[in-house]
Amino acid sequence: MVQKEVLILAGTEELNAWCDVQATSDRIAVDTEGDSLHCYFEKLCLIQLSVADQDLIVDPLSGIDLKCFNEFLHERTAVFHGCDYDLRMLRRGAGFLPGPIFDTYLAARLLGIKEVGLASLVKSYFGLDLPKSSQKANWARRPLTPVMLDYAINDTKYLLPLAERLETQLREINRWSWYEETCNRAVAATAEDRERDPERVWKISGSAALSTRGLALLRELWFWRDTEAQSVDRPTFQIMRNEELIELAKSAVSGAKVKPPSWLPSARRRRLEETIDRALQVPESDWPQRAKSVRFRSSLEQEQRLDRLRAKRDAISNELGLDPAIVASRSILEAVSREPESASTILMDWQRELLGDLGR
Repeated sequence: MVQKEVLILAGTEELNAWCDVQATSDRIAVDTEGDSLHCYFEKLCLIQLSVADQDLIVDPLSGIDLKCFNEFLHERTAVFHGCDYDLRMLRRGAGFLPGPIFDTYLAARLLGIKEVGLASLVKSYFGLDLPKSSQKANWARRPLTPVMLDYAINDTKYLLPLAERLETQLREINRWSWYEETCNRAVAATAEDRERDPERVWKISGSAALSTRGLALLRELWFWRDTEAQSVDRPTFQIMRNEELIELAKSAVSGAKVKPPSWLPSARRRRLEETIDRALQVPESDWPQRAKSVRFRSSLEQEQRLDRLRAKRDAISNELGLDPAIVASRSILEAVSREPESASTILMDWQRELLGDLGR
């Protein structure tokens, strides 16, 4: 493939001028980079763009005004690979509201392609290997290194020709309408943020082995760590790892004298000690209770319907060469087997057409 010019924009006037020049472009490849591995409050650090003859990096951390850019992009088809993360980042970090979207990840899945990662698709369609050296880079650092820039640009460089090929294949096998409905649903889901459940968020790996009093300790320790991480805008694992929280909770419950790690700053160590003392005073009535396993008891009719749906789904998936979860996931089949009328809202039109009468 032809090597394109790479442009880096950090000024509003430059970006707006670029949008004016690209007025005739109908598709723009887009990707983003954030810094969730290096801070608590995730920031939009880079926006990568590609058009037919040019690759572009926009620097949102430069104070650039993205209003005109948002309008420009909204009026064109934005091509992503896995749009969920990027659309959420652009909405939160730039106020972007999507217009037409093409998602090469969703397209590949609906074609029945097994390896749907961007690197795998680029290798399959273009015979090129994408480097992985900057996957965990700190995208908030400035200046960006040449290696980081190359990695970032590779995320959009091949998206337009890849989208063209995938769309052609989808249309050839009459799955374009399936793709459109699937993509529309995926884009709609990005309009809402996923909320953390304060009653569940602290139940980290390993917590199931703790006593109920140990869970009370862990809950306080988790919120202590979360507050500390927010105060210094660092990821929580840089404050204390999950395994260390579990061990502290175990030690405190055992009655042993708890010694906070010596590497903690003195003020943070003091707040940790206060948290442990406070947690040890929590009355038993306020200890977290283990959630009782509630297993839905299906009727014989529902179980038989689930078996029929699963067998039909699997046969259709095998015939079409699709992952069964694409046709209908296990959770969807279980929900429909209990309440067949829910299919009208849970399933997309193309899925219902494939599966037929779900009430039988």
